[in-house]
Formats: sequence, structure tokens, C-alpha cells
Amino acid sequence: MNAIMRRALTGAMALSLAAPLAACGSEQQDAGAGKDSIGLLLPESKAARYEKFDRRIISSRIASLCLECKLDYHNAEQKVDAQKRQFDALVDKGVKVIILDPVDAAAVKGWVDSAAKKGVKVIAYDRLAEGDVAAYVSYDNEKIGRLQGQGILAALGSQAAASDVVMMNGSPTDPNAPSYKKGAHAVLDGKVRKIIYEKSIPDWSAKAAKKEMTDVINAEGPEGFDAVYSANDGMAGGIAAALKSAGLKNVPLGGQDAELPALQRLVAGTQSFTIYKEVRPEAETAAEIAFRLLRGKSIKSLTSTTADNSSKSGIPATLFKAQIVTRKNMKDTVVSDGTVRTDLLCAGDLAAACKSLDLE
Repeated sequence: MNAIMRRALTGAMALSLAAPLAACGSEQQDAGAGKDSIGLLLPESKAARYEKFDRRIISSRIASLCLECKLDYHNAEQKVDAQKRQFDALVDKGVKVIILDPVDAAAVKGWVDSAAKKGVKVIAYDRLAEGDVAAYVSYDNEKIGRLQGQGILAALGSQAAASDVVMMNGSPTDPNAPSYKKGAHAVLDGKVRKIIYEKSIPDWSAKAAKKEMTDVINAEGPEGFDAVYSANDGMAGGIAAALKSAGLKNVPLGGQDAELPALQRLVAGTQSFTIYKEVRPEAETAAEIAFRLLRGKSIKSLTSTTADNSSKSGIPATLFKAQIVTRKNMKDTVVSDGTVRTDLLCAGDLAAACKSLDLE
């Protein structure tokens, strides 16, 4: 064998040995890819808050706490199967902490339990997921429902006891929806004449809420009800459109989330109130809990209470307080907090109304 052939053979053997070693190295890298990653799974993008606030604030807070940490973010767009694929992919990558806002809180139980057995810590965010979750960060949802009920009563004023109310409740798959409903009923029952119609709206759909409201108007007549409870602002937008199409004005209507279109309806007088849940403390707390769990640190100082789901009790939790926003206190709440810019709030034909409210 001459020198040229020996060199060629040696090179070929080196390459053949290097290939499996490289493949092995790649597998090891993939297996550890999630060690400094925190997963964030949000349920949908119809509600403006998720992409505009939650994702941005959580990402910023994690970056400030941990330079080497990476946020592995995905949005399920209201699809349970998509969220399961996203969740499983994070676990397969080796991600050990996942902030999860579930599309369907009950559907995730098996995923969460399986992940927990592999040492994955799941933080239930905004909605209390089922299964072996490590922590829960949200708002006191029954109190939010109570605030909504109080908002309806305040809008009805002295006519409340003689008033009939329509209730459009939240999605059946959202564990928060029953709490809003329970809180609202606790305030409204016995204080209004009657709840004449009540429906849970799948996926918090504005389109479905509009259709339901149109059906109620057609069935009960334009004088057949006095106020409408909407579990959130997105549905309130559909309901307001149905009321407008029927030529109905000055019907008390409440929502939740303090979204820009809802705040503009407050200015215009087509929505009576919304519920302001400041996203920043909720998002930043979830981010810090995630970081501490990632580093094996205590979260006791960040979780002042506990919560129970159907399969686990005593889950470390933080529940923040919300507040009612009306035309009268917008300036001192959502505007002063920087949640909404007045140039956007007061755009177009709302300028005059904003001026009268001293919002410009």
C-alpha cells in the first residue's frame, strides 16, 4: 500500500469514526437544550393582552433575572391539540419549568402529571390547570365576578330591583368562567328582578355572543331586558354590535380586561364598565417564580396563599386584586398606569368625548 492510499484510508476511517461521535454529541446537546429555558404557553391571541402584554412582560422579567435564560414561547391559538404538541415538545427538549395558561384546563391534567413525574415544574398562569402543578398565579376570579355584578347594579342605579338582566358567561372550558359567574350571581341575585337569559359562550367568541344577543333581542323584544352582563370585553364587543344593530341605546353593559376597544366604548357610552386586571404584577410574578423554580430556590415569599384544583390541594398561589373602570375613573387607572395611550383611545370621532372627560 503506497503512502497516498494509506492517507486516504486513514482519512476515511477518521471520518467514519467522527460521524457517530458527532451524532452522539448532537443528541447530548438536544437533551440538555432546555436546562436554561423556561417554557411559556399562552392559549390564544384574540385577547390583545397575551401578545401585547403577558408575553412581552414575562420575557423582559426573565431576561432581567437571568442573562443565560431563554424563553421558549408558543401560542396555541385556542387549539387544545396544538397546545399539547407545544407542551410535549418543551418536555422533550428538557425544559424543566413551564408557565402554562391552558386552552382547556381539564384537558391538560395528563400532560401536567406526566411532566411532573419527569421533574418538570408547571406554573398555572391566569387559569388554574388541572394536575400536579407547582404554583398558580392569577387574580381572585370570584371577586372579579363580584365587581362585575356591582358594575351592573351601579349602572342600573335606582332601577336595579325592577330590572331584568341577560348574562353571557365565559367559555365552558375556562376554569375561571365559573368563578366569574358565581361572583356575579352572588351580587345580582336578589338585587335585580330576574336573570331572564343566561348562556356560556364557547371560546369567549365575540361572534357567538353577538348571535346569542341578537336571538335574545328577537325573542324578548327590545324592551324585554334592562342590562347585559358580559364575562369579558371581547364578547361585550359582539353584544354592543347586536344592540346597535337593533337600535338599542343606553343599555348597561359590562365586560372585563380593559382592552382598547372596550375602553373606547366606555368613552363613547356604549359600554358601562370594564374590569382592569393589571397584567404587569401577574406576569412579573410568574416570571420570578419560574426563575426560582428553575434554580431550585424557594417561592414561599412570592406565594401568599394556596389554591386547590380537582386533583391537588395546597398549591402555592398568588392572587391579585382587580378594579372596576368606568368613564369617570379611566384617567386615574388605565391612563395613568400607561395601559392605554390617549392618542389611541381618543382617535377619530372620540376626540370630543375624550375632551369632556379630560382625557386629552
